[in-house]
Amino acid sequence: MKFEERFDWQLFFIICCFIAISSVALFSAQQSTQYNENFVLKQLVWYGVGGVVIGFMMIVDPEDFKKISWYLYGFGLVLLIALILAPSSIAPVIKGQKSWFTLPGLSLQPAELVKIFTILVLGRIAVNHNSKSVSTLKSDFLLLLKLGAAAGVPFLLVMQQPDLGTGLVFLAILAGFILVSGIQWKIILPIFAVISALGTSLIWLAIQAPQILDKYLGVKEYQLGRIYSWFQPTKYEDSSGYQLVKAMRAIGSGQLYGKGFGEREVYLPEAQTDFIFSIIAEEYGFLGSCVVIILFFFLIYRFTTIAFKANSHYSSYVMVGIISMIAFHVFQNIGMSVQLLPITGIPLPFISYGGSALLGNLMALGIAFSISYHHKTYMFGE
Repeated sequence: MKFEERFDWQLFFIICCFIAISSVALFSAQQSTQYNENFVLKQLVWYGVGGVVIGFMMIVDPEDFKKISWYLYGFGLVLLIALILAPSSIAPVIKGQKSWFTLPGLSLQPAELVKIFTILVLGRIAVNHNSKSVSTLKSDFLLLLKLGAAAGVPFLLVMQQPDLGTGLVFLAILAGFILVSGIQWKIILPIFAVISALGTSLIWLAIQAPQILDKYLGVKEYQLGRIYSWFQPTKYEDSSGYQLVKAMRAIGSGQLYGKGFGEREVYLPEAQTDFIFSIIAEEYGFLGSCVVIILFFFLIYRFTTIAFKANSHYSSYVMVGIISMIAFHVFQNIGMSVQLLPITGIPLPFISYGGSALLGNLMALGIAFSISYHHKTYMFGE
């Protein structure tokens, strides 16, 4: 088939919409931000770099990603370890986190790339295991251990930074793979039940008995500020609840139609990154917010379609990982902006400002383009 017939125009249209939305929202954000920077121009530059990456990745056969997945994964782990060991001159501690390599003219967050490398490896592990083993409790439990180990290593390295938000993304990706990898539900359900019970217990202890967390886990009460501000943001408005209160006021003040472009009244620090959704909601209201959410729905729907039509189980597994990553990002970012979830510092994909995060998401998009581009339809089935 010709290029124009193989190219995924639906995916291209969706990403063009995201570019437009991101540019408009960032232009508004930079009018009142504490930084004197042109975020729109920088974001477009990263989109340009990502476009080149997508073009390269699209012509690569998905099976080639499978062949080099362990090398990419190993390279990613080396970056995370180097980040921990690197001196503050090239890896400074920013807001309590050592998450970026800062070089002249470039800032790189390795974890954003490692998420993609981990997805590629988890897909390979699942395919190789299922092609060689019959589903039994023993083999399924072994697969669970393999997947958990592959996702657990980068998770633990990211938590050393410490970056809880990004760490949770690795767990979301792992959960997506566990659900579709063929592991029996009699194994999955108890594990998810234990994790849910443990998470609920930790939140209850943080609220009711923080001294227990301090005694046994070394978690100080001041470190639980985000949990406290999540439940009572106005009480902690002068400290950990400041951004959440401002975000909710901005979103609520937009009402149905919004205040209009450039008519923001609620000042919110760092709105160009984690709280970009509050800018959209304030200026374009509930209807504008719905447009953004619907666009993400179409993106995930398109990803799901590509996963079902993929020519190999590996490609389908990889798409599940990408869907899990993007869906968690969207749900967590919007959820924390409306007090549905605690603040974790996760950006809104393709819209929030951030070079490394955007590049990682565009790499995921490049893989999706590759799988769609190399899809072949046969007369008597696939």
